[in-house]
This record gives sequence, C-alpha cells and structure tokens, in this order.
Amino acid sequence: MSKLKCNCSVRESVELAPGVFSLWLLAPDIVSQAVPGQFVSLYCGERDRLLPRPISICELDAGKGLLRLVFRVVGAGTKEFSALSAGDTVEVLGPLGNGYVREEGDPLLTGGGESLLIGGGKSLLIGGGIGVPPMLELAKQASVSGHVTVVLGYRDSHTFLKDEFEKYGTVFVATVDGSVGTEGTVLDAIASHHICDEADGGRSVDTICACGPAPMLRGVKAFGLERGIVTYLSLEERMACGIGACLGCVCQTTSVDPHSKVKNARVCKDGPVFLSTDVEF
Repeated sequence: MSKLKCNCSVRESVELAPGVFSLWLLAPDIVSQAVPGQFVSLYCGERDRLLPRPISICELDAGKGLLRLVFRVVGAGTKEFSALSAGDTVEVLGPLGNGYVREEGDPLLTGGGESLLIGGGKSLLIGGGIGVPPMLELAKQASVSGHVTVVLGYRDSHTFLKDEFEKYGTVFVATVDGSVGTEGTVLDAIASHHICDEADGGRSVDTICACGPAPMLRGVKAFGLERGIVTYLSLEERMACGIGACLGCVCQTTSVDPHSKVKNARVCKDGPVFLSTDVEF
C-alpha cells in the first residue's frame, strides 16, 4: 500500500457539535487504498505550521471517491481546517498507519482472512470522545456480514454521529454528566446493559475494537482479558511526521521490536491499531 500526497477538494464542511467538525474531501486515490482504522495527515495553508495534523478516517465512499474526517478543534491547525468550505482545497497525505483490515499473514489477523471483522461474527465497537469517528466506517463494513454492537462515550448531550451508527448496529451511549444514556464511562454502559454477560441474556461478542483516550483503552484491555475476548485497540498519540521517521509517538509493547531492540512501537507506523496484549499502558 503506497502513501499519496495530493490536493483534495472540500465538498462539505459541517459543525456537528460545538468544536466538532465533519469534513468531506474528494480524494479518490486515497479512498481506493484506505481501510477502517487508518488516518491521513492534513497540511496547513499557513506555512509557519510546518507539521501536518493527523486525523483518523471516519468514513469512506468508494463510489464517489469521498473521504470523511470528523475532528475536534484543539489548536491552530484544526481551527484552520474548521474554516474550510466547499470548493477550498487542502493538502493531504495518506492513507497512513495500519487499520483493522490487514493482508494475509499479518500477525493481527486471527482467522487467516484479509479482514478482522468483515468475515462475520459478533463484534463490539467502542469509541470514546474523538475516538468515536474512527469506528463509523468499521461499523459500516462489519455490519455487512456480522452483528455489530456499538458503545459510545461522550462528555455531554452532544452525541455526534450517534444517529449514523444506528444504521449499522445496536447503539448504547454513556455520558460523563449523565445527560444521555448511562452516566459514567463506556464500561459502565457495557455493565448496565449486560452486553458481554451471557448469564444475564446479554450479547456475547467474538471481538472487541476500541478507540479513545488511554484510560478508556486501559479499562477495555482489562475487560477483554478478563472475559477472554480478542481485543484490538486504536491508540491516540501526538504525532509529528506521521510516517514513522521521527519516533515521536512510540508506545510501550510487551515484546522487543526487532529493529530498535527495545519494547516499543511507533503508533503512526506500526499502529494505530494493536492487539491489546501487544501493548502496555
């Protein structure tokens, strides 16, 4: 899979919630190679901001060659992107990283096929905060031949993308302030709805995939290990180059990397998707 750098035309820009924006870009060459779980890097027009900003892929429309990004404004770069409108162009590098769809022989694969989830089975997808958008394309593709349960965690009642997830599976919500769904964390929502508790008539799952802040992922990892469920985590890290050259986004691993000879991996290049038992928190 090759990385492409191109100027992409903006087709639509919408504010979904305060400070959270949805951006549709015309990027047929990138879309033709991209898989759920990968990301792209966007370059600022203001050239004093040299480093690109990594943003996870939210949705793919292969028929129209469209790429959707959903991001929260957190600094000057994302603020610039939030001001884009239809007809503007932005420089994009991608697709980057490894997603949930892998080539045969990849150690992340459990069934020997080319996809973790699109072969069927029951999957639990968990997204927290800005880790919600990357799970949408995965939910869409996994729902084609399997059963999808989605648990989404938000700060408050601004449950962006929730309605779109409901097209592909059963959706449960947790909010920190209790304004929607279960008050608390995604794990609180899982427990209150007995999602993985067969004894209580719950929805047992074959695979868990999660994306969100480190404390959430730490809890999801422990949850999966306790129940013997294969769990994949998409890590959020601050990135500089986005292509594995600068080593600015390394995470701790359980095994020694054959190249660096230490227990770490590059989130941008070796991830962002990892088997939960391969990473430490």
